[in-house]
Amino acid sequence: MPNAGPPAASPVGVVIATRNRAASLAATLERLTALPERPQVLVVDNASTDGTRALLAERFPQVRLLGLPANRGALARNDGARALPARYIAFSDDDSWWAPGALSAAVDLMEADPSLGLIAARTLVAPDQTPDPLNETLASSPLGAAPGLPGPHVLGFLGCAAVARRTAFLDAGGYHPLLFFGAEETLLAYDLTAAGWRVCYAPQVTAVHQPAHGPRPGRSTLVRRNEVLTAWLRRPLPVAFRDTWRLARDAPRDRAAARALGQLLPRLPLALRARRPLPADVERDVRRLEHAHGRP
Repeated sequence: MPNAGPPAASPVGVVIATRNRAASLAATLERLTALPERPQVLVVDNASTDGTRALLAERFPQVRLLGLPANRGALARNDGARALPARYIAFSDDDSWWAPGALSAAVDLMEADPSLGLIAARTLVAPDQTPDPLNETLASSPLGAAPGLPGPHVLGFLGCAAVARRTAFLDAGGYHPLLFFGAEETLLAYDLTAAGWRVCYAPQVTAVHQPAHGPRPGRSTLVRRNEVLTAWLRRPLPVAFRDTWRLARDAPRDRAAARALGQLLPRLPLALRARRPLPADVERDVRRLEHAHGRP
């Protein structure tokens, strides 16, 4: 019987950005390396100090490592997408993974529609596999589903539960350097859509997320700061002024808002230089989403 040769490379790869989460990363990699799709997995290490790189060398020699000299936050995903030559990039975190068959389903959907730039997956929360509340928000998007889309058009997603067309992700610039981390997905969804790519929710593609319990110090500050920065980068100026005023109004009685305002102000000159307002049709969709969620 002739030798069939090595298996064909998978069209989808997995990029994981991590920092000082060696134990949860190991559990995630056990699952990812056992997937039937056999995706190439690339870990981008944000300058961990907990032995993450030694762990990979000892236990997961088949997993590629891109070690960064400093913590680049969400920008590590950009580095990973540039370094991994797969047609499609599935993003995971060190506490999330893909269900068996999910990546094949995502590839089938994206192969069938060359305009599909990113899929927002259905997310289950481990250990009980309960649906993440975000699923219902995405499924009920007022933007509806265009012909041929596997689900409704959306302008947001969960960063650890998304599959992107690599060319679309890189053409759109990936995650914006000004945001670093926290609610960074919205701006990427805007930029993909503005560039002509379609972003949709696909419930037939499933990711599993097992976030750590307990508070996440500083998270609300980053989210509030980045929501306002996104307005300055892409929204009409009246919207940017409105959101900044709301943050300043809340600052005297809300420590997270006060910290967010303090971090926002020195970043505004950079935001203004990088400002690129959304096309009118995309801005209309953003306003429809705001009104649907009671945020006039």
